Formats: sequence, structure tokens, C-alpha cells
Amino acid sequence: MRASNHPARQTASFYDLGPEQVLQAVESVGFACNGHQLGLNSYENRVYQIGLEDDSSIVAKFYRPRRWSDAAIIEEHQFTLELEALDIPVVPPLLIDGDSLFHFGTHRFSLYPLKAGRAPDLENKAHLEQLGRYIGRIHALGATADFEYRPALTVHTFGDDAYEFLMEHGFIPVELERAYERLAEDLLDTVEARFQAVDPQQIRLHGDGHPGNILWKHNAPYILDFDDARMGPAVQDLWMFLSGDRNQMMDTLDTLLTAYRQFDDFDCRELSLIEPLRTLRIMHHAAWLAERWDDPAFKRAFPWFNTQQYWEDHILTLKEQPAAMQEEPLQWQ
Repeated sequence: MRASNHPARQTASFYDLGPEQVLQAVESVGFACNGHQLGLNSYENRVYQIGLEDDSSIVAKFYRPRRWSDAAIIEEHQFTLELEALDIPVVPPLLIDGDSLFHFGTHRFSLYPLKAGRAPDLENKAHLEQLGRYIGRIHALGATADFEYRPALTVHTFGDDAYEFLMEHGFIPVELERAYERLAEDLLDTVEARFQAVDPQQIRLHGDGHPGNILWKHNAPYILDFDDARMGPAVQDLWMFLSGDRNQMMDTLDTLLTAYRQFDDFDCRELSLIEPLRTLRIMHHAAWLAERWDDPAFKRAFPWFNTQQYWEDHILTLKEQPAAMQEEPLQWQ
């Protein structure tokens, strides 16, 4: 059953997606469900653990309308399938008669094997080494071709677009608009200058590399959720694993990159992009929440968003970034 291409209908149907529709969609591609269903922690899409009659389970992912084209979703699926073929522990979608993306009514969905595990221990050197090796292998493959339908992580797509959306749609309180405008424009100029100075190679990335997208089981990781896969600098998949003071971050970075370099080169100039990328992520996250603020699930999950206090705190956080971007970048070898 093909999805409707009417945007308003797609969006309303996505917000109203219910248990019966979920089960009907899964059964439409040949699975026999036992009625058990559990919503998993996802806001961008709707993701459910579905029980099957043989007492196994699969994961059903229903895509938010108008975020990705069908071609962009399939491109992500193909990337993870390429990675799996190299024995890299990612979790690609199930293929049914050669297809990985399915339609049911107004919905688009894919199915995944259920993987369980625990959070990685980033203080465990062996965990970091394994993670570094696998990210290096992902990037080695990622550099062999470009995404055709997915965007690149650039100052424009993550920074300018976020700033313009918030200003144009009236999310910033009037009394804070001028302060936000001056601050955001100065930050974006600084970030743009840093990107131009480094001119990083754009490769296919996971795009949202952080501990929440890693599961550890049997002394090995599963690397999850390539939904944000895009072209970008390699350091984007590394910097969110760094935490603590400068010495702690340097130690973690050394372990990650020593393992990473066993499989792919790394341009150390990209380390000067860590704070610019953090700046873009802060701005992008605020706009991400704002763009989805008509979704009832977001109002339930983020009740503190779009309050006076939120925007005051957001501006204070951004005010710390000019100094952070002027600090000496982390060094490696």
C-alpha cells in the first residue's frame, strides 16, 4: 500500500499512529504478530518492539514525514548493509524480497532485528579501542563514495538554517531577539572561518556518534541508528565520546585515534573543529525542537522547551562558545 504524498495528511497520520496500525503494517509484509508492542525511546521517528508469534521480537521504525525522501532512507539502508558485509557490527534493516523500506497507508517504515545490550564503558580502554577501530573501518568505507540524496554537515545546514528558522518563526522571545541575533551571527562567522581554514574532507558518516547509539554485548559493540547519516568531517563521529577535563579528553582521544588509525587516516587539523561542531549542535538542537513543536509527543517529552527560562539558558550556553573556540584545540601526536 503506497503512502499518500499529501503533507498535511502524512503529518496528522504520523502523530495519530496507534498500536493497531503498527501491527497491521508489520503484518502487511508477512510477519505474524502476537499483539505485544513496546514503544522505544525515539522522538524523531516512532519506533516499537513488536512481538511475533514464534516468541521472537523485531523492531519497527516508522519515519517522520518530510524529513527524508525515500531515496535518502534507502541510501542509509544500503550504507549499513555495505558495512555489515564487512563484518562491522552495525544493525541494518531486514530485507524482504529485496526491499528495506515499506509503505502502509500514509506511513513509511522499516524493520530491524532486536539487539539488546548495555551502555559502553568509556573509561574502559578496551571498549574505546574497539570503538575506535570500528569507527575507523566505517570511515574507510565511507570515504570510498558519496551520498547522493543525503545532505552534508555544513555551517549552512546545521547553523544558518537553525538560526534562520528560529528567527523567522518567532521562537526567540522579543526581548531576547537582539542578543540572540548578534551572538548567533558572530558564532556562525567564527565557525565558518574555522571550517574554511581546515577545509575538511567530506565522507559518509554515522552522523550522530555518541554513547547513546552504542550497545555493548559479549565484549563487543553494536553501532545503532544511522538515521542521521550524512556527509561530513570524520571528527563528527568522534568528538561526542570525549568528556571530562582536558587531560581526560586527551587520554580518550589518544586511545580512540590510535585504534582508528589502524584502519583509516585521520587529519589532525579536524580537532580544531570540535568546539565549532559543538556550537552547531547546540544551535541545531534548539531548532530541531522548534521545528517539531507541533508534534504532541515533543510537548510531552520536552515540557521545558520554548519557555523564557529555556531561551535565557540557551543564550547563556552559546555565550560560552566563543571562549571555547579560542582555546587551544586538543592535540594528538
